[in-house]
Amino acid sequence: MTTKDNDVSYWNATTKLTVTALVVWFFFSFIVHFFAPAMNAFQVPILKFPLGYYMASQGSLIGFVALIFWFCAKQEQIDRDFGNSED
Repeated sequence: MTTKDNDVSYWNATTKLTVTALVVWFFFSFIVHFFAPAMNAFQVPILKFPLGYYMASQGSLIGFVALIFWFCAKQEQIDRDFGNSED
């Protein structure tokens, strides 16, 4: 494989990862909050918070932190696979 083919493959993999991360980000930013009022009919057994409030305020933050760690690990794997990693 030539260097140009390797570069194109690297950026295709990076673009695919970025689009996937943006879709997950969109879900936690907008979809969860859009359905929060409907989820308020259910109660979380701990502290009796409405489920919509808990998912919108705490669940989204947990999702964002997990997204950051997942994205970093996957990007590092892509970098290693294509010989662009920083040791």
